[in-house]
Amino acid sequence: MSESVSEAEIAGSAEIAGRAEPPAESHVPPGPAYDPAAPAPLNLPRTPTGDAEVDARLARLADADHLATDGHVEVYEDVHRGLRDALTALDGRPGPPVPSPSYEQSRS
Repeated sequence: MSESVSEAEIAGSAEIAGRAEPPAESHVPPGPAYDPAAPAPLNLPRTPTGDAEVDARLARLADADHLATDGHVEVYEDVHRGLRDALTALDGRPGPPVPSPSYEQSRS
């Protein structure tokens, strides 16, 4: 036995299907794409260098222990800049006097 379906019923079914909401399983609530771990200190030992300026810059690295990973860059760049400035300052300091060439020749 066959049942006949009118074109109006087919059109009405398609219209209702077009308004139907997708099944609940396909709806996933938005959540964080990435959930980073909480900041944790690394507790790395920092050996003093004897230079107060350099030691202060190295101590600044401890600030990164309390920041999320995306905050580390700012601390590292600040420390790097400070250490670079300390090294550059060494070039400006006068060093010990260089012996004159005549001193070396008189010893030979």
